[in-house]
Amino acid sequence: MFATIFALVKKELIQVRRDSNMVRMLFVMPIVQMFLLAYAVNSDVKLIYTAVYDFDKSDLSREYIRSFSPGEYFVTGSSKYSLLECEEGFKNNSYNVALTIPQDFSNNLENSQPTEVGFMVDGTNSNSAAIAMGYAGVITQQFNSGLSANSAPIKLAEKRLYNPEAESVYFTVPGIIATLITMITIMQTSMAIVKEREIGTLEQLMVTPITTSQLILGKIIPFALIGYIEMTLGLVLGILIFKIPFVGSVALLYGLTFVFLFATLGLGMFISSISSTQQQAMFFAWFFSVFSMLMSGFFTPIANMPQTIQYLTYLNPLRYFLTIVRGIMMKGATLSTLYPEVIAMAIFGVAIFTLSWLRTSKRVK
Repeated sequence: MFATIFALVKKELIQVRRDSNMVRMLFVMPIVQMFLLAYAVNSDVKLIYTAVYDFDKSDLSREYIRSFSPGEYFVTGSSKYSLLECEEGFKNNSYNVALTIPQDFSNNLENSQPTEVGFMVDGTNSNSAAIAMGYAGVITQQFNSGLSANSAPIKLAEKRLYNPEAESVYFTVPGIIATLITMITIMQTSMAIVKEREIGTLEQLMVTPITTSQLILGKIIPFALIGYIEMTLGLVLGILIFKIPFVGSVALLYGLTFVFLFATLGLGMFISSISSTQQQAMFFAWFFSVFSMLMSGFFTPIANMPQTIQYLTYLNPLRYFLTIVRGIMMKGATLSTLYPEVIAMAIFGVAIFTLSWLRTSKRVK
């Protein structure tokens, strides 16, 4: 019995050794993942882009603004939007915080009168919002300690937009919906063609009147429908069970989801075209799914990642789709504010789908 088991184990190890793709998957890809994720996953909150509205424009107000600059926490600058339109900056992710200094800021401080500074923060990610507010509180406290004894302390009038209750589930559930669609469509599509080839039915299909285009579309359309069903189920559960707010356009979300599915289905087809077995396809799909999820800003802000890793995230369609889902659901974002994400996602989708179609067509002929 042991001899038989040993022989089977030896056979499997020999097959793995002879399969160069399998060797790369087992040893190279996990190492690549380890290095990427070790640098990318960072729970610190840094590079908080801050729009400054300084209506006082005094030396004291400029000194207070400069107190936010040291370190890598706040990145301050003037906004192209007026104060009445500043919410547009939050919707298109131009900044995460808006700091408003009133016109009587320095005059009140010099006359020992209470001074209140506005501090609005994007509360979509409740954890990052709370940390940003904590940073601002510490900076303000330190600035107060440097004022003369006769000066009244500055008080922060804090306002958390889009998620005033600071519910973390408002941030995570939309992200989970997007990642589930990604994983399901990539994994299922990646095995669509390779499964037929492995079990020997691909040749049978090709001798029928079915064209290559019909075969490919027949394979991917069901998974697109499954993606929509999964999203609908996730939205219904999120709204009814978790009470996630949905303030934007349902039609816009479903329309932009089609663009995203175009990218994930194309990626799944590409994996299928470079894989020889279902095992290989599943491993590649798992690798790209984990990469997409952890490099999308779901767990940690992209701004916290090293610059090289940030460049890699531009190749991740989930990065753009997460912004779209959260923007539409929580902020009521429209196409006019989301068009950069839509264009980037569409370019990636067209490129990967075209490449996948060509490779798949070549392999099934």
